[in-house]
Amino acid sequence: MFCERERESRLLNPPPGSTDVIVTVLELVGGAPGGKTPRVADSSAAGAGRFFHNSVYQRVRTLATASGCKALAFSAGRGFLQAFCIVGLPPSDLTIYRMIITQCAVCATELGFSLGKKCGRCSTRYCGAACQVQHWKEGGHDQLCKKIKKAGGAEQYNANKKYTEAVSVAVEKCADDTKGQTCYICTQALHWKTKEGLVRGCSCRGTAGFAHVSCLVEEAKLLFAEAEEDNLDWNAKNPRWLRWCLCSLCEQYYHGVVACALGWACWKTYLGRPETDQVHGMAKGTLGNGLSSADHHEDALLVRQAELSMLRRVGPASALDDRVLTVQGNLASTYERIGRKEEAVSLRRDVYSGRLKLNGEENHNTLREAYNYAVSLIHIQRYEEAKSLMHKTTPVARRVLGESHDLTLKMRKNCAQSLCEGPSATLDDLRQGMTTLEEIERTARRVFGGAHPFTAETERNLQVVRAALRAREVNVSAIRDAMASTTLGDA
Repeated sequence: MFCERERESRLLNPPPGSTDVIVTVLELVGGAPGGKTPRVADSSAAGAGRFFHNSVYQRVRTLATASGCKALAFSAGRGFLQAFCIVGLPPSDLTIYRMIITQCAVCATELGFSLGKKCGRCSTRYCGAACQVQHWKEGGHDQLCKKIKKAGGAEQYNANKKYTEAVSVAVEKCADDTKGQTCYICTQALHWKTKEGLVRGCSCRGTAGFAHVSCLVEEAKLLFAEAEEDNLDWNAKNPRWLRWCLCSLCEQYYHGVVACALGWACWKTYLGRPETDQVHGMAKGTLGNGLSSADHHEDALLVRQAELSMLRRVGPASALDDRVLTVQGNLASTYERIGRKEEAVSLRRDVYSGRLKLNGEENHNTLREAYNYAVSLIHIQRYEEAKSLMHKTTPVARRVLGESHDLTLKMRKNCAQSLCEGPSATLDDLRQGMTTLEEIERTARRVFGGAHPFTAETERNLQVVRAALRAREVNVSAIRDAMASTTLGDA
């Protein structure tokens, strides 16, 4: 127990000059000596909160960290909450980003992550009482409510449903490629239980890599469960976790609709874990990556925001942390894809700077963020900055990662694009860029196969550069011919 003066003097004070809002106003009724009500107030106020004894202190802390505040970290040794800044969400954003379901089940009104009301049994969300009553009487919720509750609540029910839909889409998309093949895991054409067909969304070629999504999911679940049961550290668990997104045969990432199906599978498997469990956040990240890979960028944005907000509440006590930087990088990618390019490039710059400080220039994560930052610069036509960054970092990637690594190929392609694009590109720049893209296309075809999205994108880039080079050469040739045919007049 603290003495009264110590209790009264433990105030929450943000760092000097901080504009971050810790939390609006939270109140705890009862439990305080003398009938007082402890509260946590806006951090812009002079005194942000008071603690009277340990039990109330813990309750204040629990409410504060669950409030969707800008960022809070608890220091047990000194007994105070310390604010820190995570870029990527506005200071005024106090929403609790926990769920993925964000619309009314009846009228599809956007509710964000905190508006509206929920069914008391299954947590299905509504914009108000009228829609809830209508859904019960006319929408069939009276029949579904117990089923949703049994499945684990609205969030779990939604994830299960989305997974089933994503598998159907993936099987249909891959139908032509998988005709007459069998699963390399269970050796059957149709899954014994779900009767689903086959998919292949990696870089395997020939008769390799065909599988049922359900078989891939079971393999990933078992491998990671064994790692947890054996209490392995994360150096050993990470390769097993990658089975949620990486083919075990060609060792390349799944893409498109297959990545989306695996993302939903991963999320529905681990969404019930506490937010303080790192696996919960990793599953959310895998879902976001899968949605983005299948071009569901608006859905991916909701997941990215939820993941970043979760880290604000329960994550590390520093913005310079691997998990924070990873989520910020993913959020920037989503901003890029939905057209918020200025926000993307600003966030990319911060993430790249953070990676340099945290990991050094030769780290894979740092090189990846250098590439991403350069892409963002190209998209807003800051070609010279992109060219300078790529010329500095691409040789490092070639030396550290090797010529055939996917990131090295992407960085070289970006380097070629930055040479060819922009008003200052010369004929020599176009020729050098075309030669580089031709080398990359051959390597990509060998490493990934002709059907891989990166190979197809490189071929498209190469066609554009070739056309631009032909146009420029024809133009120069025409000018030379005109100059040669011109005769000087008499003086």
